[in-house]
Amino acid sequence: MTPCRRPARLKASLAGVAFVFAVLTQALVGAPAWAQSSSAQAKIAAIEAAVAKNKQMLGQYTWQQQETVSVHGDVKKTALYQVQVGPDGKPTKVDISQSQATHERKFGIKHRIAQDYIDYGKQIASLAGSYTASQPGRIKELYAQGKVTLKSGGAPGVDSIVISNYVKPGDTVTLTFNRAQKAVISLDVASYLSAPSDAVTIAVQFAKLPDGTNHASTITVNGQSKGLTVQDVNTNYTKRS
Repeated sequence: MTPCRRPARLKASLAGVAFVFAVLTQALVGAPAWAQSSSAQAKIAAIEAAVAKNKQMLGQYTWQQQETVSVHGDVKKTALYQVQVGPDGKPTKVDISQSQATHERKFGIKHRIAQDYIDYGKQIASLAGSYTASQPGRIKELYAQGKVTLKSGGAPGVDSIVISNYVKPGDTVTLTFNRAQKAVISLDVASYLSAPSDAVTIAVQFAKLPDGTNHASTITVNGQSKGLTVQDVNTNYTKRS
């Protein structure tokens, strides 16, 4: 496969990032240690119920996802996908960029991305995948070690679950939940590749559709050492017939 097509493969590997919150909250509720705090137990149970209901609602939709790959702020590639949730609960995509010919000419790749950026992008994709993979018992283990905390999300009725050392020593996963809306509002991952100086961040912002369905409106993955950023914006949600 030619280098100019690799960013699309990078996005395919990152497609599950928006669903990592479901893995984390389900694992949290399954940890008996949370029963030590009735308040924490009630809050986590509310998150689990909201996530389960929302997964069913989101499965009724198809939507479009605009992807932008940039290096140090310079746009290298854009692509447009039609997306829906498959039978396995994961998003499936069809590239419909060909119908956006004018857009591609304006923002498309003029030169092939250097090989080191391609390899770097593959490493970021692999790292992001490790945060979406289910790790049964991992949250319970980290809670016992004092590496899982429940704290205020910075506003009334907002809670944050902060998990440290989830995949790598020193990493942090923060999930923020609005109790009144019964919805996850953001997910942030601070991690790294071979060393902490090779920082990688993943930020997901959520929004509600008119019927109350919660969805990932924006997903941004940033490889800081090389300034490589992949941003996905999800729009045009339509109920499937």
